[in-house]
Amino acid sequence: MKIPRDLSGADFIKLLKKHGFEETRQTGSHIRLTTQKEGEYHITIPNHSPLKIGTLSAILADIALHLKMSKEELMFDLFG
Repeated sequence: MKIPRDLSGADFIKLLKKHGFEETRQTGSHIRLTTQKEGEYHITIPNHSPLKIGTLSAILADIALHLKMSKEELMFDLFG
């Protein structure tokens, strides 16, 4: 599965809410999300449109590692 090229930060945050992520704070255009799933975990998402491919790929890899799943499984769950 390919990484979406036109995904905005706001849309990505909406998709992450199904994995228990909630907005905890915002500084400028960067939004910090926190989840309690698999232990407390924080990730910062830039609220840009669209997100750069490398940035999105790195964020997906970090989240997949925390959730103990492969990046491909996470992408299928979010975008499939």
